[in-house]
Amino acid sequence: MMDAFDSFIHGLKPQLVSWRRELHQQPELGFLEYQTTYKIGRELESLGFKIHVGRDAVKSESRYGVPGDQETQEAEKRALEHGVPSEWLERMTGGHTGVVAQWDTGKEGPHLAFRIDIDALPILEASDHGHFPYDHHFHSEQTGVMHACGHDGHTTIGLGLAHLIAHFQDQLIGRFTLLFQPAEEGGRGAKAMVDQGWLDDVDQFYSGHIGINPLPVGTIAATTQGFLASSKWNVTFRGQSSHAGMKPEDGRNALLAAATAATQLHAIPRHSEGVSRVNVGKLTAGNGRNIIADHGYLEIETRGESKAINQFMQKEAKRILTASASLYDVSVEIDFVGETEPMHCDDSLISSIENQCKESTWIAHIDPVAHVSGSEDASFMMNAVQANGGKATYMLFGTSLPANHHSPSFDFEEDVLPVALAAYAHTLRGGNVQ
Repeated sequence: MMDAFDSFIHGLKPQLVSWRRELHQQPELGFLEYQTTYKIGRELESLGFKIHVGRDAVKSESRYGVPGDQETQEAEKRALEHGVPSEWLERMTGGHTGVVAQWDTGKEGPHLAFRIDIDALPILEASDHGHFPYDHHFHSEQTGVMHACGHDGHTTIGLGLAHLIAHFQDQLIGRFTLLFQPAEEGGRGAKAMVDQGWLDDVDQFYSGHIGINPLPVGTIAATTQGFLASSKWNVTFRGQSSHAGMKPEDGRNALLAAATAATQLHAIPRHSEGVSRVNVGKLTAGNGRNIIADHGYLEIETRGESKAINQFMQKEAKRILTASASLYDVSVEIDFVGETEPMHCDDSLISSIENQCKESTWIAHIDPVAHVSGSEDASFMMNAVQANGGKATYMLFGTSLPANHHSPSFDFEEDVLPVALAAYAHTLRGGNVQ
């Protein structure tokens, strides 16, 4: 038999699907989520939440990897054309996206915070039959941008949680903060919310992800282990162009420097004390077949099971980048554009999550812990809460996937949406329900 929370979620399920599909059609990259921020903020305002947008939500100088002026201006123009009011854009201008929403019941109780990531990825979505969003007419309308990691689902879950809090306000105690965070991809946005002070007095922090591990719909994980520290860099090699046939000796080849760095970065030895990773995700260089390339560009990342291991990977990566530049007599610029920290869930939250969520008819099974090997900038939020004496966890919500995360064919089962919402909702019973 459904309890009141589960019954409410049952009635909300069609709206969850509608929100998810609308968000999927209009994906936006990190710090360019103008339309998404507006949709979230408008919905939360209508429910009675106190919302904070723009420089109120994020500390400007703590943002990593903010897009350039041309890119932000184009995104702002597009947002205006899609109906975002100018007064909202003025608050967000220059890549100050994201929403912090607060609800105070006025009754003494704990302060719970939930992180919800809202950004998309620079991926061209699949447009062939068999891809569910394409077949059902809600694939991305932004060429080369796609929700390929489930953040459209996460945003939907956050909106559902806001509706549940507003609906059951008379039965709740304490305070709630919902952090609709920009720029999770690349580890760029969480620190800007942490440094703004939103987590300074949080007692319990929750975040999570759709479909990282192969769990069936209805299964959740109360905690995760294995998230890695990481660093994200943009690297530019600058040389001298010249005619490749008539004057090759006058050229300094930045393409070869970049290509050498790309291959040799992957030769960094693995670390004996834990997991380590390096990846070159993008390489662009050169102007034409008969021109010695005067520029080369890489986007790379390192990862490590601990800060020390990741620092080792960074040190070796910088050595190889510098050596590659020296080898071809070109210059190199290394821009640090994002990072994540190691994070550890509080095991003491497992029993609370199990006790509360086992009552939900949406949730069939609860794994106490799941093992992963990715990175998450929710780490900044978790670590900040724990440093101040609070507890924090990162949950997983099971669904099958037709393709891996960050694939053009990525999708998830929409039945995971009410399950994940039920998991968050029932955590409220751990201290915020009368």
